[in-house]
Amino acid sequence: MEKFTKFTEVVRFDWFMKFMFRDKRDFDVLEGFLSVLLKEDITIIEILESESNQETKKDKFNRVDVMIKTLKNERIIVEIQNNEEYDYLQRILYGACKTITQNLKKGEAYAFVKKVISVSIVYFETGQGNDYVYYGRTVFTGLHTHQVLLLTDTQKEAFQKENPTDLMPEYYLIQALSFNDLVNDGLDEWIYLFKNNKVEDNFTAKGLDKAKEKLAVAKLSKKKRQEYEQYLKSLHSEASWNETQRIKAEVQEKLLKEEIIKDAENKLLEKVIIRALIRNKLTIAEIAEDNQVSVAFVQEINLKRLEQ
Repeated sequence: MEKFTKFTEVVRFDWFMKFMFRDKRDFDVLEGFLSVLLKEDITIIEILESESNQETKKDKFNRVDVMIKTLKNERIIVEIQNNEEYDYLQRILYGACKTITQNLKKGEAYAFVKKVISVSIVYFETGQGNDYVYYGRTVFTGLHTHQVLLLTDTQKEAFQKENPTDLMPEYYLIQALSFNDLVNDGLDEWIYLFKNNKVEDNFTAKGLDKAKEKLAVAKLSKKKRQEYEQYLKSLHSEASWNETQRIKAEVQEKLLKEEIIKDAENKLLEKVIIRALIRNKLTIAEIAEDNQVSVAFVQEINLKRLEQ
């Protein structure tokens, strides 16, 4: 494992994205990360407003959505999610589909559908696996020949793409907490930042020098530092709230199971007592004693039996 001796402490990347990343002068930080992730130079033209990246009263899950328009007229959704969601995969699918529909004007041909790339930085496991970066895309494969569907020459010229996959949404899932801190390339350096809030002095990935400069805690103004500290407290409070809800749910589930078991046992006990009453070989007091219940309980069951 590579050892680090000097580093610059930086603010959490989600805080930067949520509260600071609105000025074009800050675009170079995210441009650097996306260029390393997508392995091509990314230039951000603007941030597109949508329902997903506006702060609302419902915004209580520390979700950060930024929709970006690139120089290539593509749409990139960048989302940072702290709290676990079991249906997160469906949510990123919904986000990509919604972005597509929001950016297709009424009456426009489907040829004008924008390419969407979804990038999620999450602090929980989105599924079962042993990696920390996952990539998903759509590939059309022949059911019988197993041949991959290609675009015609006319389509290639019209769309300026090589194959159908290039037209479809792409998904990147980065599970920050699954990263083992073994740095092998530029992407690992960025993920190290996401996980540890540090930029080591020997990191050289594109954009990290700008990130270290703009995200440095030591360079925050007094007001920004207070805002950042308050944000960290809110994360702790949110985590405590989630843990409390989890414990409450477990307790309720346990009580429900106990209630179901008790109800089943009572029904079984009633059947045993009713059979004993029907045989009429024992007195009510003897039946109560045999089943370790009160005489009143047996009398109540007997009364219900006679009324039916």
